[in-house]
This record gives sequence, C-alpha cells and structure tokens, in this order.
Amino acid sequence: MSLKAIEVKELAKYYGKQCGIEKVSFTVETGEIYGFIGPNGAGKTTTIRTLLALLHPTSGNASIFGKDCIREAEKIAGDVGYLPTETYYYENMTALELLQYTADLYKVNASDRISELAAKFNLDLKKKISNLSYGNKKKVGIIASLLHQPKLLILDEPTSGLDPLVQQTFIDILKEENKKGMTVLFSSHVLSDVQKVCNRVAILKEGRVIDVQNISELREKGFKKVELNLTEPALPGLFEFEGIADFRQSNNQISFIFHGDLNLIVEKIAQLKLNDIFIEEPTLEEIFFHYYE
Repeated sequence: MSLKAIEVKELAKYYGKQCGIEKVSFTVETGEIYGFIGPNGAGKTTTIRTLLALLHPTSGNASIFGKDCIREAEKIAGDVGYLPTETYYYENMTALELLQYTADLYKVNASDRISELAAKFNLDLKKKISNLSYGNKKKVGIIASLLHQPKLLILDEPTSGLDPLVQQTFIDILKEENKKGMTVLFSSHVLSDVQKVCNRVAILKEGRVIDVQNISELREKGFKKVELNLTEPALPGLFEFEGIADFRQSNNQISFIFHGDLNLIVEKIAQLKLNDIFIEEPTLEEIFFHYYE
C-alpha cells in the first residue's frame, strides 16, 4: 500500500466560539492532483494553514507522507512547496535575488530552474518586487514554490491575478511536474481551473467537506448558467422541472442554473422567441448556494 500524500481526519479549528473548519476529513493519494474547492470563506485556507502548521488545530489530526503535520512540521517542510493566496515579499529585492534567497533556504542550486521557469512565465528577473504587478508577483510566488522540486505542492487560489495565457502556462507546468511524480493540492473557488487539471475534488461549505467527487462525475453534472432575453414573455411553468435552480424572471429577462440533459433545455428554449441567449459555466458560489443547501 502506497503512502498517502495527505491524510486529514476530523480536523477542526475554532477561534473562540467561531468555527473555521469542523470535522474535515479527506485523503490525497501520492501522485494525485487533488482539487480543494468551495466558495470564499468555506475553510480552504484554514485547512491548508493547519496542514502547514501555521495554525494548530482545535481537534483532529493531519499527516503528510505519514508524518504528523504539527509534531513533525520541520521534517515535512523540505518536501512541500506552498503558494499562499496573497504573496508578500521583500520589496527592495529583485525577482532574481528573492528566488535565489528562496533556493538558499532550501539549500538547493536552482539557477537553471529559475531561468527555465522565468522564461516560461515571461518574467523579468531584474525588476524589483516593488515594481512588479500583482500578476507578476504571483509568478514569482509560483516559481518560488517549485524551485526545490517538492514532493507535494500546495496551492491556495493560484490563478488569481494571472491572465488567461499565463494561467494555461501554469496549468501545463503543473501537469509536467505531476508526470514526474509531484503531488498537488489545488485549492480554488473557480470550477474551470480544477476541471482542467485535477483528478478528484473535495467540496467544502461552511467549514465542512460535504462531498468528494471524481472530476468526471462533476463534469457529468453539466452545470450551466442560462440567461435569456425574449421578444415576448415565456409561458408560465415552461421551466418548472428537475434540474432548474435559482430561476428568475423579470419581464422578458429569464435566468437560471441548470444541470441535466442539455437537450431538454434546448427543446424548451426552442419554444421561445429570443433577442439574445447567454450560456456559461456558473461560479462555484452559484452552484454551492443553490445545489448544496
């Protein structure tokens, strides 16, 4: 039996009477890219900070590669790369100086890796951190987390601030590193991000894991957000069937979230006279608030 990359059992963190997380349990297999998803405030960052011993749990326990996250935090640290949601660096350092400093902390010679990753991200290593945009600071953070080629990479909202092309570069790099054996915990509130790269996902809401699903199962649910602009009002009850949620109608404007057989929706829409139609993937917040109550 292979060693689990992460094992979390009944983990809870309270701030006085305020609950951060409660009875969180999940397992990440070695070599897996595991999604950790939920609306902002669901408890993703609290869980991650507890895994990294930045917070101590109120109860429960967690381990990384069989080592207790709190008692053996120092032994674990060298095997883990971490990208926090917000990155704060020494502003007077150049990007290169900061990355070399990071490599020194891990006691690795990473000159070639810094150059390789900076080229992929089109990052100017000569610029001072204070002169970098938010997106470029995020690039520095991503490179820093990968420098020592960690066995486990923990990412907290890694794509925020990155433009779509850079996001794709980042996803490609994650897949490359995963093929080499790196395990990834990918925390996000953006469903499209985790669908591109993760094998399984744990779904959090209000500090609890409410479900664990394979990405294939999540895709099969076919969540869609539909907005219709009509030339004349729809017949009452046209969209009253299973799979419709958050239905709203104002004069000739209709919007709703749907999951199920798309042919059924197309059949209903075909009965309408349209000015415009807009179909997109709903945010996780929209899915959670209307499907996981």
